[in-house]
Amino acid sequence: MVTGARKKKKQESHSPNERIISENRRARHEYSVLDTLECGIMLVGSEVKSLRNFTASLADSYGKIKRGEVWLVGCDIPEYVEANRFNHKPKRDRKLLLHSREITRFAMRAYEKGLTLVPLKMYFKNGKAKVLMGLCKGKQEFDKRAAKKKAEASKAIRLTMMKRR
Repeated sequence: MVTGARKKKKQESHSPNERIISENRRARHEYSVLDTLECGIMLVGSEVKSLRNFTASLADSYGKIKRGEVWLVGCDIPEYVEANRFNHKPKRDRKLLLHSREITRFAMRAYEKGLTLVPLKMYFKNGKAKVLMGLCKGKQEFDKRAAKKKAEASKAIRLTMMKRR
């Protein structure tokens, strides 16, 4: 065994057929996630081709309920260069594919309790584009400070444990 060699970290993936396109890391800092749900997303061809280049951005996007359907608003999928005149609008609203019972259980709960639907990550699973939506409650400033303290404490514990070995 070679000393100083680093071990490769495994990707945090639930399935070997899952490829992460984009992740909303800021959402975990700004919100406390109460529940998550995997949704399909309705896309056009040029959007799928653009997603295969891993160029989407979930920053400043959120879920919205319109006429009993859930929509992803503000997600930026840039235009696919080779699609020329058949291209899509980068920031258009995209419909999320959910069963009606999931909409009533998940999205309506957000509407009633004043919670927010936030996309946490976008990925391909078995060749289909999926979005992991989180039912979130906004954190206050003191919550963020407490979370930061907790992370620093766990880091200090890990470092002391490594020194003792």
